[in-house]
Order: sequence, then structure tokens, then C-alpha cells
Amino acid sequence: MASDTVKIPTPHGAVRVATAGEVVACEAWAGAFADHRQDHRYYRIVEETILQGFDYRYFVLEDGDGHVRAVQPFFLLDQDLLGGAGKTIRRLAGGVRKVFPRFLFLRTLMVGCAAGEGHLDGDGNGKAAWVATSLHAVLQSYARRFGAALVVMKEFPSTYRGPMRGMATNGFTRIPSFPMTRLRIDFPDFETYLSKTLSKNARKSVRRNLREAETAGRIEMDVVTDVSPFIDEVYPLYLQVFERAKLRFEKLTKEYLCRLGREMPDKARFFVWRLKGRAVAFAVTMVHGDALYDLYLGMEYPLALELHLYFYTFRDVLNWMLARGLKRYCSTPLGYDPKLRLGCDLMPLDLYVRHRSGLINFFMKRILPVLEPTRNDKVLKEFSNYAELWGDDGGR
Repeated sequence: MASDTVKIPTPHGAVRVATAGEVVACEAWAGAFADHRQDHRYYRIVEETILQGFDYRYFVLEDGDGHVRAVQPFFLLDQDLLGGAGKTIRRLAGGVRKVFPRFLFLRTLMVGCAAGEGHLDGDGNGKAAWVATSLHAVLQSYARRFGAALVVMKEFPSTYRGPMRGMATNGFTRIPSFPMTRLRIDFPDFETYLSKTLSKNARKSVRRNLREAETAGRIEMDVVTDVSPFIDEVYPLYLQVFERAKLRFEKLTKEYLCRLGREMPDKARFFVWRLKGRAVAFAVTMVHGDALYDLYLGMEYPLALELHLYFYTFRDVLNWMLARGLKRYCSTPLGYDPKLRLGCDLMPLDLYVRHRSGLINFFMKRILPVLEPTRNDKVLKEFSNYAELWGDDGGR
């Protein structure tokens, strides 16, 4: 699909669509998302290495004087609306799909990142609200031009609820996506963390799991910024975890992992654990400010279950962070049971959804709370700040 050079006016300027090759020359793109771990380099890596039928594009937002103030990535895909639905709904829909294979698959214009949470290009001095208002004015028009029936703002942190309030009250429905989790590092060592953060039973369980892991022999950890020399060794570990996942969206490639380290060495950190010289666990992380983001995990099964490697790798990552004075451990969605036991709380992510048809959107606003993905995860309800998934304060 060629880029759409037609500008659509907004209350504050105009918006046009560009390709990656076109935004490279844009001064605003060079500084886009500099306050986040996913800066402009990350979006280029994702676009060129994670395909899966995604059609990547960029909104270029101009002010009233024609100056480019922001660039906002988006992509087009065929979205399965039943991806997060419960078993009963999926079973009922499965019968319909035997006759109509495309039932509840919709061409979708999705604003955000295909491999990570979404952000608006500009968080300070009201710029994020300006971006949200500008996008709201044009998304329906561009959805029509691209043949998309559905528009989704994908997995935006709840701190954007203020700037994006105009969307949630004017056409879009805000529903929770699977949240990230976080742990505040306000302790000097791992033992203090166990005693201050976990219950007595949880402490005993973690210590027992760590002892069982050590019975297999010494597990050694390496941390590198470039995983290329080891990619054939660790990528199969990632695939084992990916294939076990019940819910999937993006699938990483070897090229993504290699380029992440080579092109973002200031942020990328790869942890590799070896038992008797053989890689048995692998973690893809990024460091930004005082936080480490634990993004993707790879493990050898069934060994990972036998040795409780998740807890072993968590302990090692936490110790690595403590040695470098990092203060926040953030982990991507899903796998909530061990994160609950380890004392993490939730970092809400929101989806803003609307159908291009006003009539269908009227009914969709009432159906989406039934289809939204988090309602079927029983563990989420056990987190102390679960109410923030729907709350208006964004957890601030």
C-alpha cells in the first residue's frame, strides 16, 4: 500500500500518512519517544523484523503553521475480536466460523506498537493531549481510506487517560488490556526483599524453589548487549515459551533480537543462563532510566518446571538491578500467578476501540465489556490494585 499524501485537517493543523522511508528525514521523528524505552529506533526495528501481515505506517501531525510537531506510528492488520474472549464465547463463535470463516475478524487500524505498549509522541506541556485530539479528528477518515472497519489505540498506559479522555467520551470505548506488572526496588538485597515484601509462606516457597534449582548443578548467568553470537542457542528457548502461550500477538524473529542489541546497545540487555554449558533460560530486557523492563522469556521445558527456573532467573535479574542502583522492575503482560506471589502490582494498559459504523459502534460499546480480555483471568482479581484496570485515576 502506498503512502497517503492527502492531508486531513484537524482543529489544530493537519495530519498526513507517511512510510518509514519518508519519516526518516523528518526532524520530529529523530526525537520521537525519546522519553521511553521504545524510541524511534525501536519502531524501525519492529517494522523491518516483525511482519506477520502487519502493514506499518506513520501519522505525521502538523500544527496550524504547517510545522511537524509529532509522528505517531500505526499499523493495519486483520484482528480477531475473539482473541481475549472466554472459552464459552470462543466455542460458540467457532461453530459460526465453520460456515463464515471471517466471522468477527475485522480489518483494523491500530495505533501504537506491534511489540510493546503504546505511547503518544509527546508527554509534557500538553503535547500528548494535542496529539490525541489531532488523531481523534482523523482516525475515522483514514480508517475509511484504508478499508479498516475498526480503530484501536493499542495498550496505552493508564497515565494517558487524562490526555485521551476526549476519545473515551466521544466515540471510543476504553477497556482494559492485559496489564504489565511492576516491583519497586526499595531494599538493599534479595534477602531483605523476601522479608519485607513477601508473606512467610511465599518466602518459604521461593527459597525452596531456589534450592531445588541448585540441586541440578551450578547455573551460570551472562549478561550481554548483543545476542547475535548466541542467537541459534537461545532463540529455540524463546520459541518454547511462545508455543506454550495461550494468547499470542507478535512473534519475535532472530533478526529482531540481533538488531535490538546492535542498534540499541544503550538499552538492550540479554540474560543467558547456562547449566553445564548449555543454555537453559534466556531473557530479553531493556533498561531505561531507573527501570528494567523484562520483556520476553525463553526456557527449556520440562527442565524449567522441574527446577523452577522462573524464580531462579527472577532472583538473578533482581540482584543485577540492585548492583546497578535500578529502582523499578517492570514485566510485560500475562503469567500473573508467579508475579502475584513475588509481590508485584499491576501497571494498567488500556485499549480504545471504535467501529467506523456509528450503528455498529453503538452496539459494540455494549459488547466490548463482555469480550475484553482481562475478565477471564482469575488471578488478576487477586492483585491489590486490580480496580485500577477500570478506574479513572490511572493509578497515579
